[in-house]
Amino acid sequence: MYVDVVPNRSSPPAVLLRESRREGNKIRKRTIANISHWPAHQVDSLRRLLKGERLVGLSEAFIIEQSLPHGHVAAVLGTIRSIGLEGMIGSRRCRERDLVVAMIVEQILHHGSKLADTRTWHATSLAEELEVGDADANELYAALDWLLARQPQIEKKLGARHLSEGSTVFYDVTSSYYEGRTCPLARWGHSRDRKQGLPIIVYGTLADSEGRPVSVDVYAGNTADCATVAEQVHRLTERFALSRVVLVGDRGMLTQTRIEDLKQHPGLGWISALRSGAIRALIEKGQLESSLFDTDNLAEITSADYPNERLIACFNPLLADERARNRRALLEMTEARLHKIKAEVERRTKSPLSKEQIGLKVGKVLNRFKMGKHFKLSIEEGSFSFTRREEQIKQEQQLDGIYIVRTNVDAEALGAGEAVRQYKSLSQVERIYRTVKGLDILIRPVRHRSEARVRAHIFLCMLAYYVQWHMRKRLAPVLFDDEQLDELRSQRHPVAKAEPSESAKRKKNTLVTEAGLPVHSFTTLLAALATLSRCRCRLASAGPETQFVQLAEGDALHRKVFELLEVPYPVR
Repeated sequence: MYVDVVPNRSSPPAVLLRESRREGNKIRKRTIANISHWPAHQVDSLRRLLKGERLVGLSEAFIIEQSLPHGHVAAVLGTIRSIGLEGMIGSRRCRERDLVVAMIVEQILHHGSKLADTRTWHATSLAEELEVGDADANELYAALDWLLARQPQIEKKLGARHLSEGSTVFYDVTSSYYEGRTCPLARWGHSRDRKQGLPIIVYGTLADSEGRPVSVDVYAGNTADCATVAEQVHRLTERFALSRVVLVGDRGMLTQTRIEDLKQHPGLGWISALRSGAIRALIEKGQLESSLFDTDNLAEITSADYPNERLIACFNPLLADERARNRRALLEMTEARLHKIKAEVERRTKSPLSKEQIGLKVGKVLNRFKMGKHFKLSIEEGSFSFTRREEQIKQEQQLDGIYIVRTNVDAEALGAGEAVRQYKSLSQVERIYRTVKGLDILIRPVRHRSEARVRAHIFLCMLAYYVQWHMRKRLAPVLFDDEQLDELRSQRHPVAKAEPSESAKRKKNTLVTEAGLPVHSFTTLLAALATLSRCRCRLASAGPETQFVQLAEGDALHRKVFELLEVPYPVR
């Protein structure tokens, strides 16, 4: 028997199962069945079977010994090599460099402890890619020490790439809580994490005008934000060899004292903002009036209190409404609880509350809602009364929605609107902290015992964010991120409400890209890439010597991601 394909003029060819025999000089054919409706692969299998081949199932042909998630490793590792970070960490490949790169990848993918890294990278293809599968936790700690020693050189290379004369530099400080007792950097201070009962460690980050981190410093937990500025100025002028640069910092960072210090550097420009007390003083002196905002929400003013400075007053009506609404709600909640305390004091006639007892109860309420400055209190033995300070409330209402940006950069070099945009762009450094302290990289909690290891860990997390920054920038078309954000920032009014682009709105509403691919967050995209697996197989009928590696084909999303990252697609 055999499979015969018979051509048909106006129709598809007929596929027939036939047998043939010879009668004298003639060959007789007999059709056993018409199998034209069979799928091509079934016809091919029957043809091979009739030829005497032995057909086996996939499970009988070869065995998959191991299947490792590979796509997300290839994407992150490929990006590290694409942006040249591997060469910045070490010009030549060595064991320490491979371990540091592996820890950066792990910080993005799993963000666990160093001991956990030695376990989790075996659950992906990372250990095989960088040949670090035999490393233990002690070797990783040694690699951290190696990285810390190279931090000045690495930051100098980053600065040379992203900073130049006259460029804008953002600086901000945050803190993370510390779990342990041995690190000398762990001190009691103002915790941004609101973690009660734990000491903190402070660290500050310098970033370029686009939000890429180029340097990080670590300080004791009791270090004031403004006390770190002098060291950053020294770093800009010495390590990065910049004589002209514009430093942007918030009002708690660039205080009046720090600004006086900055004036000692003639080539150093700065952008900050006034505190509410200073704004109130301008209003009382008549130098800041609401009529300034009749035609525009931005006005430049001058004051003798701030010589050789430009003051750019801004009014945001949406912010004014929000602050008024919040204050009204907090006043009402504070007043309601104070009324309860007053009723309790009046009810306790047989055993009156003492002055100290009343003060403790009132103090708890005021500390909770932070509205004590708006109430006049009268506390006596067994007596309590209060009234609102209406005049003070009205004075604070005058500040609603108003903020003033201050700078020493002249108007020819930096327009008023651009100065406001630069100050508001300080949020890009805050995004670094949200990322490294959140789910993507998870810098906290800090558990390392020594000061050097804490510094190395935080620097490693900064490098991990540097990689993620480039990945998010390139992957914006398939992420919920706004692809046109930089363009919109330069075009919209500096004080107006930030509106997303039409493409960002469409992605959010439809949840798919223009090409029909699903839109992801960065975390879910990494999970989708992980499905691009690498399998180690061997022939079922032979031993380990027949092992081979098979990569999954992937889908359109996988191919689009590697195309956007400008990283070679994993091939067989």
